[in-house]
Amino acid sequence: MLITRNTVVTLNYNVKDSDGNPVDEGQAPLVYLHGGYGGIFDTIEEALQGKTTGDKLEVKLQPEDAFGEYDAELVAIEPRQLFPDNIEVGMQFERGDEDGEEDGVLFTITDIADDKVVVDGNHPLAGMALLFSCTVTDVRTASAEEVTHGHVHGAHGHHH
Repeated sequence: MLITRNTVVTLNYNVKDSDGNPVDEGQAPLVYLHGGYGGIFDTIEEALQGKTTGDKLEVKLQPEDAFGEYDAELVAIEPRQLFPDNIEVGMQFERGDEDGEEDGVLFTITDIADDKVVVDGNHPLAGMALLFSCTVTDVRTASAEEVTHGHVHGAHGHHH
């Protein structure tokens, strides 16, 4: 079966940075609903169109095709008293917009010094070029429910 719109695709994959260092070794298969549902980066989905079980693929992703460019404006230094006492570097929190209408940005605490906390709203892989390598291990027709919901159900998928 060929990968086309409304097929469920299973991939064994790994991701490396531009120096060949592992970023994600793909411990579990990646399973997504093909056809513009946002389950995988568009560039990868386009490259997988028309492939079938057993096909191998390598896709180079520029930052704009993956996690975006690094935005220095998403880094802020905040007063320590705005945070609970038990914060640690690496903790994450979501900060909504001022009127509460949009989903917020996920910030990571990157440094704590005296009375200041440095927070970064960039994805940890922002600004990085990546190499996505995969093997297609399964392709099946999506169920009507999966298409209606816009995501895969069952093993490696969403559970309601």
